[in-house]
Amino acid sequence: MFPVLSHMGYSAYNLPTALVSNTLDYGKFEILDTTDYMKNTVEVWEQLGFSFGCIATGFIVSEEQVRLITDYIARQRKKDKELYVVVDPIMGDDGVLYNGIDSRVVSYMRRLVGEADVMIPNFTEAAFLSGCYLGKETLNSDEIQHLLKELRKMTEGSVVVTSIAETGTGRHLVCGYDRKEDEYFTIPYQYIPVRFPGTGDIFSAVLTGNLLGGAQLSKAVKNAMDSVEILIKANADNQDKYRGIPVEEDLSLLPRATR
Repeated sequence: MFPVLSHMGYSAYNLPTALVSNTLDYGKFEILDTTDYMKNTVEVWEQLGFSFGCIATGFIVSEEQVRLITDYIARQRKKDKELYVVVDPIMGDDGVLYNGIDSRVVSYMRRLVGEADVMIPNFTEAAFLSGCYLGKETLNSDEIQHLLKELRKMTEGSVVVTSIAETGTGRHLVCGYDRKEDEYFTIPYQYIPVRFPGTGDIFSAVLTGNLLGGAQLSKAVKNAMDSVEILIKANADNQDKYRGIPVEEDLSLLPRATR
């Protein structure tokens, strides 16, 4: 997310929840829990009087980290009621939780999405959060609507669900609810049969950058979708896709932010 947000003109601070030896797709990895570092960093930031216009969360490894983050969000909101919170509840894909993620994380994430101005689960994560449609590969339009309504019960903010396959039509969709506009939206996309770790982070970064720039949610989502598609196509021939997309090399390919 950092090079993308920097490219879009934002200054970002890092609060790592873990150091990971390599992407989880390799099957073997080492994770260093950085909770103590997080506690100390937040304390330093508060002593320095730091404040942020936006807090965006991603990979979380424990309930203690969720408590730390939610408490920090609450304190920051007392200082700035305009604080914007984006939660990407990173837990799984393709119907299962990621390697190294256990079922307890689902309950932690349910608490965290309650703080979000916009939550961005993929279909698998949305199913785990809501408890609906676990094990299903496709949803019809009524089921998509029901899923969004169930997710809306968890947050006063907006909802975006990525990577839904539609029953019958075979279309691939990003669907959501815009709290500000009080409207649902559905945006189809071209499915590319190539898997890269980190594309969700790129999506979140572009979406967040556009929203902070004043874009309507559906327009920000479309810009994020276009950005991910461009980067996937540009790197489709990479031999080791587990390494992810070389974001810094491809920043010039990203479309301009939209409003």
